[in-house]
Amino acid sequence: MRLAIFGASGATGRHLLQLALDAGHTVTVLLRSADSVSIRHPALTAVVGQFDQLATVASVVQGADAVISVLGARKGGAQTICSDAMRSIVPAMQAKGVRRLIALSAYGAAETRDASWFIRFVRMVIADKMRDKDQMEALVRASGTDWTLVRPPALTNGEASGRYRSGTGLRPGITARLPRADLAAFILHTAESGAFIGQAPVVFT
Repeated sequence: MRLAIFGASGATGRHLLQLALDAGHTVTVLLRSADSVSIRHPALTAVVGQFDQLATVASVVQGADAVISVLGARKGGAQTICSDAMRSIVPAMQAKGVRRLIALSAYGAAETRDASWFIRFVRMVIADKMRDKDQMEALVRASGTDWTLVRPPALTNGEASGRYRSGTGLRPGITARLPRADLAAFILHTAESGAFIGQAPVVFT
């Protein structure tokens, strides 16, 4: 497959990028600087630019079988990165005729905001980040693409377990966690299989 990945330099993105290349996929990524990703591979094309450069974003998604966003707010960074980026990604996909879109969201976004007292508490603590996910989800759902929104609970840097659960009706508890390595594996499998189109699966160990 030809994949376009946004957020490849992040904690989850690095796992996803390596898995995709190891699986034999051709990958194009958007980076803020050329040294944001240390991986060098003949199947990897790195495009340096910003999301407000619409022609640059369009060049990343052009010809892709699937576009994947694993963006997330970084400490000290913009708290609207997910929604801001999607405002460029969706028009770029529409312009280039690319239909498949997978975006990393979070359990507790949109209609899961009142899933439990714990989720309501989390939304208070990281209110800006969750509002960003809410807005991003709305943009994705209205995009007209073959979209999937991936909703993990709290993420960890542990080793991949390969034993995660996924589904649209799951309700993770207060102790639910997911290693970023497992999250990356689930996202790649979703892209490869075409599963969960028009759905928002929850995934956790």
